[in-house]
Amino acid sequence: MSIGIDKLNFYVPQFYVDMAELAKARDVDPNKFLIGIGQTEMAVSPVNQDIVAMGANAAKDILTEEEKEQITMVIVATESAIDSAKAAAVQIHNLLGIQPFARCFEMKEACYAATPAIHLAKDYLQSRPKEKVLVISSDTARYGIQSGGEPTQGAGAIAMLISHEPRILELADDSVAFTEDVYDFWRPTGHKYPLVAGALSKDAYIHSFQESWNEYAKRYDRSLSDFTSLCFHVPFTKMGRKALNSILTDEIDDETKERLTEGYDNATYYNRYVGNVYTGSLYLSLISLLENHHLDGGDTLGLFSYGSGSVGEFFSAKVVDGYEEMLDTKAHQTMLNQRREVSVEEYETFFKRFDNLELDHDTDLAGAQKGIFYLDKIEDDIRYYSTLN
Repeated sequence: MSIGIDKLNFYVPQFYVDMAELAKARDVDPNKFLIGIGQTEMAVSPVNQDIVAMGANAAKDILTEEEKEQITMVIVATESAIDSAKAAAVQIHNLLGIQPFARCFEMKEACYAATPAIHLAKDYLQSRPKEKVLVISSDTARYGIQSGGEPTQGAGAIAMLISHEPRILELADDSVAFTEDVYDFWRPTGHKYPLVAGALSKDAYIHSFQESWNEYAKRYDRSLSDFTSLCFHVPFTKMGRKALNSILTDEIDDETKERLTEGYDNATYYNRYVGNVYTGSLYLSLISLLENHHLDGGDTLGLFSYGSGSVGEFFSAKVVDGYEEMLDTKAHQTMLNQRREVSVEEYETFFKRFDNLELDHDTDLAGAQKGIFYLDKIEDDIRYYSTLN
């Protein structure tokens, strides 16, 4: 009996900044952003789209009432926690109206946490054929205005329903995780923004990928020719490409190189227009691959997950025949295309208000989809959410 991803969806806020405009404002050659890191647009989160609102918005349209009764675990993976004690999963569970007898908690390990969440869900469901698990990754990547990491910001959430007999991806029983204590990116308690060692971060990512891939290939007797495509954690689109190129050596045949390179381009299409969504970055890339690349039932995908600090993991999954019917490609593309561009000055205003939790619904809800959840108010440090009518 197979277990895997039965439903899959993403949500991004309705605002973005053009990376060429950001480059000009920072007195940088636009090609440094457009080509150098491979980013075209960057999602900008209004104050009222925190990780709870975005996570609930990613999940709300894919769950039936029957599934809400079958969900017995809700896991939120995030590195943008809004509370040091209470899990965002509890609030999302409430907003979605999931039955009350469910485990709800958060997981953290930088951008990696959504991956152990789905593996935990898989293990949990082994003896529970009638139950389902909701895994949500939700983050706002923030490095500070005019910081070195500013062009690799972004915001968004991914929702994955894990179940028996999945209709999108079957998770295989193979994986290799590689852990190494390294300070490439970290955010000490009390710091608004992360601390980043830029060059070390890139080297640590590639090293983690190579170690996990090489051990995986040896342990499971696999080669690149066994995979239809690979998906990567994508803090920016050039990062995953560097990792991929590092194993496309002269020994690899041209057909495999061409196939994996084309797949990578399609797998990072959405990421190029959203930016870094931290824990959801790999899974946004997966959605992009499924919706923008030709795949057949039975195709094998390789997935590399990475969280700074650091943990990397390589694992595989098989595409389920008819998976296209479970994806709302048109809605996803409409959501991206109907976002409103904000000027760099407007983006900076959003950013500063986010720091101070200054809600301005006239601004933050402009152009928002009807029916979305949003942070309505904060009173006595309690967050109250509403639905846009």
